[in-house]
Amino acid sequence: MNIYFAAFLSFFKIGTFTIGGGYAMIPLIEKEVVEVKRWLTKEDFLDIIALSQSLPGILAINVAIFVGYRLKGTRGSLVTALGTALPSFLIILLIAIFFESYKNNALVEAVFKGIRPAVVALIAVPVFNLAKAAKLTYKTFFIPCVAALFIWLLGISPIWVILVAGVGGFLYGKLKRKEHKE
Repeated sequence: MNIYFAAFLSFFKIGTFTIGGGYAMIPLIEKEVVEVKRWLTKEDFLDIIALSQSLPGILAINVAIFVGYRLKGTRGSLVTALGTALPSFLIILLIAIFFESYKNNALVEAVFKGIRPAVVALIAVPVFNLAKAAKLTYKTFFIPCVAALFIWLLGISPIWVILVAGVGGFLYGKLKRKEHKE
């Protein structure tokens, strides 16, 4: 099968059957590109997730672009981005056409209330998987917890948290290299 078509089909399938946005897509993308297709290693995928989260834009699209680029350069990134975005566009278009007449339907409201907890679970799974893959220990676990508390309780912008973490990681790396040389 043509790699462009295979990549488009993989990301189109993920985009079609994922409810809950980018974070809910992460485990499906990982399974597809790491385990099923073996296009990337788990470590490469973790790096792509970290980079995708640090860039502006939609996480799932960023991940798709990086995976596509690793596969086939710019054309690959266009194909995977289109495969990811097209299902959402089509679904929203259909909802916009038909939703007005069903928005007050009790069954529709019940379905949406039932979907909400599932979406929370779909977002929680990649968080735990990323924590495991990042090899968090009891010594380093406090870093994401403190970062989350700063954002949630103090209202500090995630941008500042990322910048401070990046500078802190850089300085820590320099300190470790200096200790290693001595």
